[in-house]
Amino acid sequence: MGKRIFRSPVARAGLACAVVVVMLALYWFQPWKLFTDTYVDEAVPRVATTSAAPVPASASPAPAGPAATPAASTPTPAANEILTVGEFVTHEHRTTGSAEIHRLADGRHQLVIRNLNTSNGPDLRVWLTDQPVIRGTAGWRVFDDGEWVELAKLKGNKGNQVYELPASVDPDDFRSVSIWCKRFAVSFGAADLTSA
Repeated sequence: MGKRIFRSPVARAGLACAVVVVMLALYWFQPWKLFTDTYVDEAVPRVATTSAAPVPASASPAPAGPAATPAASTPTPAANEILTVGEFVTHEHRTTGSAEIHRLADGRHQLVIRNLNTSNGPDLRVWLTDQPVIRGTAGWRVFDDGEWVELAKLKGNKGNQVYELPASVDPDDFRSVSIWCKRFAVSFGAADLTSA
């Protein structure tokens, strides 16, 4: 006949508490994200890299006679342009890649993150901030000290991604972008934005 094991109510309560603590720790820290990656490869807006070269006067014959009038100047259509750029530096987790603020031909603004490579983590966000990027541990927690705007949850910890800036956001008010872990109030990596 087998032995019966009796656990006291105190032991059962202690075991239940331990299980709850482990479950909460797993939810809070999400350690499996350190071993998983989310890749994103969104289409990046095209930007004009060269302006059209002027046509030499000898290439097209000028009209003759009194009816000849100077050619009307045609307005150049608006094009997408890069306003500011920056390279990511490492904070809490090794982070590389670049960030750009684009003004689109229709007047909208977008943040473009190229070749991002950082760790996955719980509750990662993309922030524009008015704080300077400080290298090392001194720069990990500065971004919520001033003005900031959260653009969205980070779409993926690797690859190219595009974030729309709300119409109410003036890119001139912000000087950096941070991959911000909202749960632990720490920057994984950040980029100073300077004029392109």
